[in-house]
Amino acid sequence: MAAATQMFSGNMKKALSGLRRINLEGLRWRVFDAKGQVLGRLASQIATVVQGKDKPTYTPYREDGDMCVVLNAKDICVTGRKLTNKFYRWHTGYVGHLKERSLKDQMVKDPTEVIRKAVLRMLPRNKLRDDRDRKLRIFAGGEHPFGDRPLEPYEMPPRQVREMRPRARRALIRAQKKAEQSRMATSPISSNKEDNRA
Repeated sequence: MAAATQMFSGNMKKALSGLRRINLEGLRWRVFDAKGQVLGRLASQIATVVQGKDKPTYTPYREDGDMCVVLNAKDICVTGRKLTNKFYRWHTGYVGHLKERSLKDQMVKDPTEVIRKAVLRMLPRNKLRDDRDRKLRIFAGGEHPFGDRPLEPYEMPPRQVREMRPRARRALIRAQKKAEQSRMATSPISSNKEDNRA
């Protein structure tokens, strides 16, 4: 552990907090690489592993999930316009003090909190939730202090891209036909001009 802690340059106290409260016997250490992954798809896979739903021994009232180490949280991707249109809101307790922060600002401030909130909001709200939260270790970069543990990289399932919706497909075909017609309309004129010059 001493060699691993020398390589890790982040907040060691935060990285190792709460580990003593977890029974680490028999747990697998799964490593998720968030680089280029879509936020919601990654969070749903992490929530499955943290709950232990990928094991045949899963029981809803027992805590059988594995330790999850998430790396490169700063390189997470989102679809659509969520960077500017998704907001995290909280209330300070004072009158009129409803605060909000966009996903873009949160990524600049603390990208690990984005993944943590996405995963925690996918977990059931019961007394096992805090234990599952302790099993989740998220790091903004690619380095972590758990080099001495038997780490297993997690393979994300292949993304199934659905077919284009019919209305969007028809619009795309119309745009392609229109572009082709405009090319055909301009090409005979240019060829006629070249014939006239010759």
